[in-house]
Amino acid sequence: MEEKIKLSRFYIISTLIMVVVGVAALITAFAGDPQRGWANLLLNNVYFVSLAVGALLFVSIQRVTHSGWSAGFIRVPEAMAGYLPVGAILFLVMIFGAHSLYHWSHTLEVAQDPLLAHKAPYLNLPFWAARLVLYFALWILMFVIIRRLSLKEDALGGMEIFKKLEHRSRVFIFIVIITFSFAMIDWIMSIDAHWYSTIFAIKNFVAAFHHAAIIITFVVLIMNQRGHFPFLNKSHLGDFSRYIFMLCIIWGYFWFAEFMLIWYANIPEETVYFLSRVRGEGWRFFFFANIAINWFLPFVLLMPKATARNRTVLKMVIPFLIIGQFIDLYIQIFPGTLGTQVLGFQEIGSFVGFAGLFMLVTGWVLSRAGLYPVNHPYLEECKKHHT
Repeated sequence: MEEKIKLSRFYIISTLIMVVVGVAALITAFAGDPQRGWANLLLNNVYFVSLAVGALLFVSIQRVTHSGWSAGFIRVPEAMAGYLPVGAILFLVMIFGAHSLYHWSHTLEVAQDPLLAHKAPYLNLPFWAARLVLYFALWILMFVIIRRLSLKEDALGGMEIFKKLEHRSRVFIFIVIITFSFAMIDWIMSIDAHWYSTIFAIKNFVAAFHHAAIIITFVVLIMNQRGHFPFLNKSHLGDFSRYIFMLCIIWGYFWFAEFMLIWYANIPEETVYFLSRVRGEGWRFFFFANIAINWFLPFVLLMPKATARNRTVLKMVIPFLIIGQFIDLYIQIFPGTLGTQVLGFQEIGSFVGFAGLFMLVTGWVLSRAGLYPVNHPYLEECKKHHT
């Protein structure tokens, strides 16, 4: 069962080309309009850091719940979480773009705006940057602890390490629920600093978990197609689909709750957020595409057992859901930063570049250890999993 993957030359070159495309797109964006460049950098940073955090959350939940079905695949989400240190470096760059993205970071505007002045003890640049560093420090620390214990389990085995992993995973789940929720308020909701929603942070937390589960499923399917995970069967696919299906419903519930409550209350300082997105020029399509792709599509296609366990259906649905997460963040970030709707090489190219970097880092981390957790106590259950 000992198996290590080796990145092919084609894979490395392809991902590097994607990174070059991304760099070219970002340079083009910054050259044309620096604010557009920062908006793209923020969108992609949030997108791929969310995947890494969501993947580590997936691992932690599997450990805490003693899930046997997923034991053979945990190296994939562990590798995705390996992107966190890279994401941290790229996110630190965002400090230099804060003045382009957040109007609360301008002292003069705060002095003239009573509401911004009221929020200034929390929304000020030094405290915002300190929180950013704290979030990543905690996430990377927990990743290192969980990853080291997981590899130690490979070498030594035994229930002692397994119990330690379960305990550390509980700690991480507690930490990430609080820190990621605050991160979403800091990084996205504060773009529209006059607007607030008590559901916003938890909706984005669910979205991160949702799309991490999607990418984990996609990577497992692609690797199985290339000869890895020979034990993957329809029962595993059904369980992966259950995660995607369940999380799409929870995300849809929060999306609707947020929209319906604000629409029904009709309070001007809250409805202004949705008015610009529903009636603003160019945004309406993305507003409705968001709910159609991220909720309706997986809800309809993954509800029947036959399609949920069908790898062809999953391979067709997942690319749409990857685009869906992009649209979700696009509709949250761009109206408040640029105002006018733009979607060109700068946006698509920079996303391709970040995707290439994420694939390269994930592949590299995946190749640094055995593909299977050979001493995981539930590995045999995973291999014989049938429901």
